[in-house]
This record gives sequence, C-alpha cells and structure tokens, in this order.
Amino acid sequence: MNTKYTVLFSFLFISLFCFSQNMKEGFTYLETGKYPQAETFFETILKEYPNNKTARLCYGRAIGLNGNSAEAKNIFTKLLNDYANDFEVKLNYGESLLWNNEFNLAKAYYQKLVQEDAKSFPALLGFANTLSNLKAYKEALKYVNKALEVSPGNPNALTSKKYMYLGFAYQKQQLQEYNESEMLLKECLTLFANDKDALLNLANLYLIMGEFEKAEETYLILAKDESNALESLNGLSLVAHLKGKEKKALQISQKAYNLLVGVNDETKKQQTTERYIQALIWNKKYAKAKNLIADLISTQPNENWVLALRATLNTYKSNFKKSLADYDQILVNDSTSFDGNLGKANALKALGKYDEAFASAENILKFYDNQKDAVNFIKELNTTFTPFYEGKASYTFDNGDNEAFSVQNRVEFPFSTKFKLFGNYNYRTTNNTVTNNKATSNDVSAGLEYQLLPTVTFKGTFGIMSAKAQTNDFTQLLADVSLNIKPFKMQTLDIGYKREIQSFNADLLDREIVQNNFYTNYNVSTNFNLGWFTQYFYTSQNDENSRHLLFTSLYYNLLSKPSLKVGVNYQYITFEKQVPTIYFSPSTFNAGEIFLNLIKDEAITKPNEWFYELTAATGLQYIEDQKSQSTYRFQGKLGYKFSDRCLANIFATRSNIASATAAGFTFTEVGVRLKWYLNSKPTFRKN
Repeated sequence: MNTKYTVLFSFLFISLFCFSQNMKEGFTYLETGKYPQAETFFETILKEYPNNKTARLCYGRAIGLNGNSAEAKNIFTKLLNDYANDFEVKLNYGESLLWNNEFNLAKAYYQKLVQEDAKSFPALLGFANTLSNLKAYKEALKYVNKALEVSPGNPNALTSKKYMYLGFAYQKQQLQEYNESEMLLKECLTLFANDKDALLNLANLYLIMGEFEKAEETYLILAKDESNALESLNGLSLVAHLKGKEKKALQISQKAYNLLVGVNDETKKQQTTERYIQALIWNKKYAKAKNLIADLISTQPNENWVLALRATLNTYKSNFKKSLADYDQILVNDSTSFDGNLGKANALKALGKYDEAFASAENILKFYDNQKDAVNFIKELNTTFTPFYEGKASYTFDNGDNEAFSVQNRVEFPFSTKFKLFGNYNYRTTNNTVTNNKATSNDVSAGLEYQLLPTVTFKGTFGIMSAKAQTNDFTQLLADVSLNIKPFKMQTLDIGYKREIQSFNADLLDREIVQNNFYTNYNVSTNFNLGWFTQYFYTSQNDENSRHLLFTSLYYNLLSKPSLKVGVNYQYITFEKQVPTIYFSPSTFNAGEIFLNLIKDEAITKPNEWFYELTAATGLQYIEDQKSQSTYRFQGKLGYKFSDRCLANIFATRSNIASATAAGFTFTEVGVRLKWYLNSKPTFRKN
C-alpha cells in the first residue's frame, strides 16, 4: 500500500515537473513581453489541460497584457470562483481591475489584499499603482515605499515611484502650487540622479513660472548625457525665444537640426524639426519656413503637428482665416488637442470673434483642468470687456505765459463683447499769468460702441461743454462719431466727425470757437517690420476759418519685447485765413522729424511690475516763408501695475513744435493717471 502511494506520488511529481518544463517557453514569452506568442502558447496548453490553474492564470495575463483586458478579467473572475482563497488568483484579479481602469473597485479590492498580507510585494505595489491612478499620490508614495521595504531595489517599484513623483509634481503644477511642484521634482532627482523625465518636467515647470535662467540651467544639466542633446537644445532654443532673443533661438535650433543626420528616433526628429521651423517663424524667415512646411505637408498632409506649424506661420503673417482653417482641421482629428483649441481661440480673437474665442479657450479647460495658458488667455480677454474707471490730472504751461490744470474722468461699461457704454467728465481751468485772463470749462459726455461686423465697429459720443470766461459764458454741443474698419489684413481705417471747442487757453475759450472736424486715420503694417500711419483732418470753424491738416509717419520696428521703433514723421497744415494774433493759423506749415519710440505696454505687463514709454524726436519746421526752425519733442510715461485690476503712471511731454500749441512754441505737460477695473471679470460672463 505504501509502495503504491510512493509510486503514485513519484509519478505525479514527474508529471508536474515535465508539465512545468513544457510551459517554460510560455513563461519566457510573458517575461520578455511577447504577449501574442504567449497567448497562442497557453491557449494550446489549455486545449489539453483545460483545468490547469497555472495555464489559466498565464493565459489570462497574456491576453490582458496583449490588450484584451475585459476578457482577462472574465478569466480571473472564473478562477476566483474556483479558487476563492488562492492569494495568487486574487492578485491577478486585482491587476485586471487596473487594466480595465476600474480604479475605485481596485482600490477597495487591494485594501483587502494588503490587510490579508501586509508583506505581499505585488499587493503593496498594486495598491500603490491604484492610488497613483486615482491621483492620490501622497498615499501612493507611502505604499510604494512599503513595497520597496519588502523588495529593496525592485526595478518595477522604483519605476512606479518615479512616475508617482512626476504625477504628484504635475498635479501641484496644475494647481499653480509651483514651489511644491519644484520641491517634488528635486526630491525625485535626489532619488533618480539626472533622470531625463524629471529634468524635462522641472525645466518645463521653470518655463511656466517664468524662471528662464533656471530652465536654462536645467536643460544644460540634461545635456551632460549626450543622448539627450536634441531635447536639451530644443529646450534651450525655446528659453531664448521666451527671453526675446530670437536670433539666439534660431542659432541653437539650427545646431539641433544639423544633428538630425543619422537619427532614427521619430519623436526626436519631429520635435527638433518642429522647433527649427518655429525658430524660423520667430525670426520672420517666412519663405524658408513655408518651404519646409510644404515638404512636410506633401508627405504628412493631415498630421496635427504639421498643420499646427502652418497655422502658426499664417498667424505670424496675419493670415488668420487660413490659420483658423488649419486649427479646425486639427480639432476634427482630435477634439481634445491643446494646440488646436488655443490656436483657434487666438485666431478667433484676432478676427474679432470674441464670443467664439471665449468658447474655444474654455474648451481647453474641459480636457486640461486649470491649464495656465488657457486661463491666462481667458483672463486677458476678460480684461478687454471688464468695466473700468480711468482718471487723469495734468498741469500744462507754455512760453506764452499760459497755464492750465485739468482733470479727466472716464468710465467704460461693456454689456457684451459687441456693445459697451461709456461716460466722460472733464474739468479744466486755464489762465494767463500776464493778462490774468482766466477761464473754466466743464464737459460731460456719454457714448456707445457697437461691433457691427467683426471688421466694422461704430463709436458715437455726445455731450455738452459749459464754459465761463472773462467776457463770455456759454454752453456748446460736443460730438464724436466714427467707424473703425479693418478693410484688409494688417490694415485699419477710421472715418469720423468730431465737434469740439478750442480750449487751449483762456483767450481762445473766451472766443467760443467751434471746430467741426472731418477726419480719417489709416494704418498699415507689414510682415517685414515696416509700418505706415496717415491722418487727415478737414476743419471748419464758426469764425469762418477752415483748416487742412495732414500727418504721416513711416516707421520700422526694431524690437518687439519691449517694442522699439524708429521712423520719420511729416506734418502739413494750412488755414484759409491767417489770424496770428488770435491763434496759430499759418497759410502753410511744414514739419519733419525723426523719432525713436520705446514701449513696454501696460497691457502685457504682469502685476507688481513696471511699464514705461519714451518718445524722443527732433527735426525742422517751416512756418510760411520763414527760415527753418529746429524742433524737439519728448514724451514719457512710467507706471506700475499693482494688481490685475489696478495700475497708475506719471506722464510728461515737452515740445517746441508750433502746431502743438495755439500760442507760443514751447509747451510742457506733466500729470498722473489711474486706471482701476471695477470688477474682476466682465459683468455679462457668469463663469
């Protein structure tokens, strides 16, 4: 009897050993990631041994890892019914929940497994990965560390831990908790020295924070590993661009592009080619960029990254309708595309379609929670339509012994992206220190602005001026009606009528001279930094005089950040009647000047930063048949943005151009200005 059982035991042992040896090939397929072969192998085994637990487990893993996660879960569910207390089966069932993205179910299940065996490495790691997928990174790190205590140095656990740090840091980044995000990434780098993924994430964080020097340092650390040369150079090129150093950005990108010879990694090739074409566009080398994009379009006509490059080129060239068409196609390919949605929002904004621009930007936030670029775009567009108060106080004087003090107040209240109302109240008092002639004026006006079409906007203002002078008190009607038209790309045209009262000094105000101005302004920009502005006024006055005024300016943009341009101005004035003892009214006046203009625009200035503007000009003026006279003009502004809603600045002007005043040649003005947004966003926007 004992001999019989011994023989039976020996037979079973030999059979199991042989069976195990027969499955060794399948185990190798699983271990080396050859899941289709493993699936076929164990399917064959199960035909002969349909109830073998090991074969069933391996078959379930093979098809699950090969992409059929639902079927794998069914197999493990059946195994769990057959082996309810088998811990290995439970572990595989738990893993199938992860494959099927059933993370909440997986969390509850792994909690039970960890309670059942607190030293099980697969249970601890599975639970950690589940928590990571649920973005509970703090708890996930706790359990992955427990897994590493059980299996020190385990590569799978270390890989999971790295990506938990990266995920946790990204989560903090999305919440704009940048310091915490930086701390996590640095901690990750202490555990995984010079890790490529961690360095790239840290560099990107610094870019978002505007810490360009730190981003540059991080990309240079990345470059210490020669295999990361392309990623490093691409990043350094972007940093140079964000710092406004476009030539440097192109030089760096050119170096990376030259390294593509012999590179087989398609991702690196795409990223480097993309950055090189972007750098060409930043440097306005449009012809070369266009040719490279055309080559890509010929072989990859519907690839989103190629379409985005063409859209970017058209945006820089102000071909917004063409760029919009490409962004629409990107969104047909992938409705969640960040580049597609944000690019479309910018194109729509440029085309004057503001409601659609809002919608496109908000669409980004449906897919990318709290995405900074989208949030900033919406914030900037909100500012355009937010009610505000603006006040100015100024003091002026000239060498004709005239002085003036004025206060200007303006309130603007948009009711939609198309319609806004505004009101103005201005107070001005002026006197002559020699004649002691004094005058005071108050004017009140209200108006509206309405966008008739995306390219046509109507603006109308009506009001009254009440004045008290030495010999005359009066009330007069004020008006300013205009159309702002964008007839073609990069062009604007204003056509309008303005009724005003000459009020530069007390003598003029006392004479109650009403001016009816019919005017037009025309501005054209180009893709090669040249611009041209022209203004024409025809003025008829109630003193039976009339005036023609022509001003034109040809300028060239040297820099964009800050804006720096140089140019030449020409001005021509002629009056029908000459009354020099009353006001400056030559039969002919010509003036020419060269100028330099430096601006850091308050609109793009961040809170707690300074903004400024400086204009310096010099030239010659010719008054009728008199000899030429040299001219100068200085205008300056210096301001500070206290918050997104409040800014203030001082300003000053000094000029000796005759047309700048009604009497005398030297004119000086100094003042202060305050602008305060009444709300944090437009009143008509609920979100």
